[in-house]
Amino acid sequence: MWLAALWWGSMTAVGFYVVPLLFATLPTPALAGNMAAKLFSAQTWVAVICGLMLLLNCRAIEPQVHKDSAPEAIFFIVSGMFLAMLSEFAVAPHIVARDNLRVWHSLGTGLYVLQWVCAGVVLRGLVRKRQGASG
Repeated sequence: MWLAALWWGSMTAVGFYVVPLLFATLPTPALAGNMAAKLFSAQTWVAVICGLMLLLNCRAIEPQVHKDSAPEAIFFIVSGMFLAMLSEFAVAPHIVARDNLRVWHSLGTGLYVLQWVCAGVVLRGLVRKRQGASG
């Protein structure tokens, strides 16, 4: 559960608090954009590491808890990791190069939100399992 919380919580902090704060406080949008790109890149690796660790734990824990929910959890973990990598390697280079910025930024934002939803679904599922196991 801690890994899912780290993944979802770090995405929430970076994407919905820190990056908007950068654009509000740094002297130029270019400076804020460069810093945001570095933060989003770091966030990608947080997502990938958390996702891999969750997948390893899923194989060990899921069959003993709820067999029916294992494929769903794996789907959302893998989807979130895929979205993170897609953003990092397919979208971010276009944003950094300022290539058709409106289109690429919109696509990047959409992928980030979808990844955030995937991480949230995984976290919610693990919290429910924990509550079900203890209650």
